[in-house]
Amino acid sequence: MKIIGFVGMPGSGKSVASNVARNMGLEVVVMGDVIRWEAARLGLPPTDENLGNVGNMLRAREGPEAVAKRTLELARRSGKDFVVVDGLRSRKEVEFLRDNSNDLMLVEVCASAESRLSRIANRGRSDDANSEDETKQGSEIALSYDRLQKTAEALAKRECRELGWGMCEAFNEADLIIDNNGDLDEFKAKVEAFLSEIEDRS
Repeated sequence: MKIIGFVGMPGSGKSVASNVARNMGLEVVVMGDVIRWEAARLGLPPTDENLGNVGNMLRAREGPEAVAKRTLELARRSGKDFVVVDGLRSRKEVEFLRDNSNDLMLVEVCASAESRLSRIANRGRSDDANSEDETKQGSEIALSYDRLQKTAEALAKRECRELGWGMCEAFNEADLIIDNNGDLDEFKAKVEAFLSEIEDRS
C-alpha cells in the first residue's frame, strides 16, 4: 500500500487537500477522526479541549504511534493500494507509517499564521477555537476584535499541544511542501496536479 500523508499546522489547509483527493476518488483516512471517534465512545463532546485530552490519553496509554496504528488499520480495511492520510503530527507517526507501508510520501501544507487564524475563525468546526454560538460556517460577517483574540489564544494553545507531540520533527521529514497562502482554487489545482502525477506513477 502506498500512502500520501499530509502534515501541517491547524488551519493550513490539510482538510482542503484531503477533499481534493476524495473528489478524485481516492481513499482518505483522517487521523483526527480516530480521536473524534474515541471521544464519542467515551461520551465526550468534540471540543478542542476534549479532543486534545483524548489524543494525549491515547498516546500516553498506547505509545506515540497510537493514532497512527489505528489509522493504518482503517487504511488497510479499505482494501485500496493508494491511500491519503490527513493529519500526521509527529516523527514517530511518520516512521510508523513508513515502516508499515510499501511507500510513504509526506507532504507539508504550509500557510502563514495570519492565513490560518482567519480560516479557523471562519470555518466553524466544533473543535476549533470559536464557541458554537459565535461561529457560522461560511459566514461573510467581519470578525470582531474579541472573536479574533479568542480564536488566536485558543489556536496558540492548540499549536503548543501539537508541537509537543512532535509536529516540527514531522515537518523535517516532509518530501514536498505545498504553499497555501494564496488563492484557494490555485491551491486545490496544485494538490490535484500533484496527486494525479503520483497516481500515474503508481
